[in-house]
Amino acid sequence: MSEIGQLPKRARLPTRIARAIGSLIDPRAYLHAFKLVHYYNYSHLVARRKMTIGKGTVFAPNLSLRNGERIFIGTDSQIGERCYLWAGDESACIRIGNSVSLAPDVFITASDYQFEKGVSFRKQTKRERDVVIGNDVWLGTKVVVTAGVTVGNGCIVGAGAVVTKELPANSIAGGIPAKVIKYR
Repeated sequence: MSEIGQLPKRARLPTRIARAIGSLIDPRAYLHAFKLVHYYNYSHLVARRKMTIGKGTVFAPNLSLRNGERIFIGTDSQIGERCYLWAGDESACIRIGNSVSLAPDVFITASDYQFEKGVSFRKQTKRERDVVIGNDVWLGTKVVVTAGVTVGNGCIVGAGAVVTKELPANSIAGGIPAKVIKYR
């Protein structure tokens, strides 16, 4: 032994091979893969089939969608990696215009929880309001757009911003909450 408690190199190889074989025959790995396929189908494929999508629009394969029948995206838009488009459970829609780019990790939701004293937030009713993203809009990485917001045509929203109120056309906004910095 070269050091106390370590096996010599020739003795470590069979142990490593045994561990590799054990991981390949472990049924939990296959069960987890099944769960991942099921989740992908639920959060992407099924909802995507229900969406209205314009010609030339492309999506990253790990987009998360909720209530696709209430999501409308125009032409020539690009939706980046790990984006979340969550329309309302009952009525609120997300409408995204033409030539829109969503950078990775953008989160857009058309509903939010209320804050009634003494009631668990999970038991409170959600308030649903439409979200409208205009044409020629760019939302930077990790932008959050909350329920009821309209982002005007030509807007650019900087990375990490939280949009809680309407942004006028051709504005450049950033911050938490997002504020207009200047205009294009």
